[in-house]
Parts: sequence; C-alpha cells; structure tokens
Amino acid sequence: MGSQRPTPKRLAQKLLEIRQKLNLSQNGLIQQMGLEETLSREKISAYERSERVPSLSVLLQYARVASVWMDVLVDDDLDLPAKLPSSAKSEGIPRKSGSKRTLKQS
Repeated sequence: MGSQRPTPKRLAQKLLEIRQKLNLSQNGLIQQMGLEETLSREKISAYERSERVPSLSVLLQYARVASVWMDVLVDDDLDLPAKLPSSAKSEGIPRKSGSKRTLKQS
C-alpha cells in the first residue's frame, strides 16, 4: 500500500530549465502560473532539487507557461525546446542519445 509512483529522472532539471529560460525568479514563476494562493518559493525550490514532485495541476501550469505539452516534462526521452515559451506548443525534441526510458522511485 505504501508504494510511491515512479518519477521521471529529468523532471527537476526541466522545471529549473523552464524557469531559467523564462528569466523568472521563483516568485515570478508562481505569479506567471497564477498559483500565488497555493504555491510557495520553498515548493518550487524543492521541485527543482528533486526533493518533491509537483501535482499534476502544477505540472500543467508549468507546461502552459512554457507552451509545451505535458509529455515533454515527464518523458525523459524528450528535451525542452531551445527557446521558451515555445512559439507553437512544442511536442518536445527526441533525445539524440540512445538512452532508455528510465523512471526512478521517489
């Protein structure tokens, strides 16, 4: 009963990359996502350090501000586009390395 859901290995890196490419502070990101009432800088920091996993609704807001599909955030075989927000909603960029899809238990 106490099993945890698998977490994409690159999720934290991608969330940090989104904030940095959008040139936003943690508070700025929270405002951009419209989550001032429910999200804190500490939670954003924990997401970026892979200490916490955001809820699906928070992941959706990350995807919306970056203009990418949620798949891009959770699929370790997809990279974020070079420019964010993407001019057209991006499906992501397949990774060039032959890495296998991996999920870690958190």
